[in-house]
Amino acid sequence: MQIAPARTTGGRRGMAFLVSAVSVSNLADGIGKTAFPLLVASMTRDPLVIGALSAVAFVPWLLFSMATGVLLDRVDRRKALVTANLARAGVIGGLAVLIGVDAAAIWVVFVAALLVGTAETVADSAGNVLIPSVAGRDRLDRANGQVQAAEVLGQAFLGPLAGSLTFAVFAAFPFLLNSVGFALAAVLLVGIAGAHRPVHLPGPRQKTNPARWLRTSPLILRLMLIAAAISLTSELAVNQLVLYVLEDLHLTESMFGVFAAASGVGGLLGAAAAPRLLTRIPRRTVLIAGIGLTGASFTAMGLTSEAAVGATLFGTFALAVVAINVVIATARHLAVPDGLLGRVLGVWRTVVWGAIPVGALLGGVLTHLLGSPSATFLVSGVLLLTVCALAIPALRPFTKDLRAED
Repeated sequence: MQIAPARTTGGRRGMAFLVSAVSVSNLADGIGKTAFPLLVASMTRDPLVIGALSAVAFVPWLLFSMATGVLLDRVDRRKALVTANLARAGVIGGLAVLIGVDAAAIWVVFVAALLVGTAETVADSAGNVLIPSVAGRDRLDRANGQVQAAEVLGQAFLGPLAGSLTFAVFAAFPFLLNSVGFALAAVLLVGIAGAHRPVHLPGPRQKTNPARWLRTSPLILRLMLIAAAISLTSELAVNQLVLYVLEDLHLTESMFGVFAAASGVGGLLGAAAAPRLLTRIPRRTVLIAGIGLTGASFTAMGLTSEAAVGATLFGTFALAVVAINVVIATARHLAVPDGLLGRVLGVWRTVVWGAIPVGALLGGVLTHLLGSPSATFLVSGVLLLTVCALAIPALRPFTKDLRAED
């Protein structure tokens, strides 16, 4: 296992500023991901147009993840994150003004979503690759757990609530909050001391190619493929959650938000528990158990008709996913050379996140063919258990590399 440099210039104070900035920006993200669909829905009820908004927001990740990785391996990552947050603040602030004067046509909203999504590829990736140099190797588990908690709290809890409530007051309100949130995140990042340019280690030229490097690092390559398999198989069901809640559990639309909030509870518990578990239990064990728990949760959701049971299982799924993310993120931070981290993350997100729309499409087809969202959850759960079974022998040679004391 090739270890990245242990350089750190941020320390605990720097990590506090980073987590604060990530928390505020994720709150702004959560507001935006609720406000944008509400704004479009106030203009048209055409499901194709509303669905196209989600596609437009996701397109930049497929187009620019690789280019973003190259950028982040050449520039100061903190400055890149500040710039990306200021760009998002500017675009959304401009959109808020247009909404306020009733001049925001649908095409304007789509252009804004595309620009914000493009800046988000830089912001999210920069925040991720900044963690090792700010936190240091000895605090990676805790740092990744804190970042996961910030994402869950902002995007699954507070952001959607604030977005929907403020939109009901007046349409421009959530976008104003969104813009202020990104600007505040940029200000908080100024508190992180030192330079955070990537460290480039001497070595053969071919090792600057992320695809070639991945072929020489079987652990990270296998973790990437496992993560992609989890994304694809879990999205089969996650994409059908609203139909599962409304049609199979017979809950109302207003109760859907309460049900979905169970994932936020589970995610926060997972973010709090994972770093503590990893001081006592080997990372490989936590990872395998987490994958197995996702499969068991979705399998049971496919078999139950009780809303409370289903919500609890969905929260358990979220808990397991966050624990998996902490383990994988820490392993990636430890193994990938700092000067290559941005590009490897770009390849990673292209592969892993590229599996999400594929899973969503297949999930819709499955529900149509099987006639029930519950059946899709059952299939998804069985497939996740299969991923778990395959991951056990695939990761067995790397037990030492995934030890909690590494």
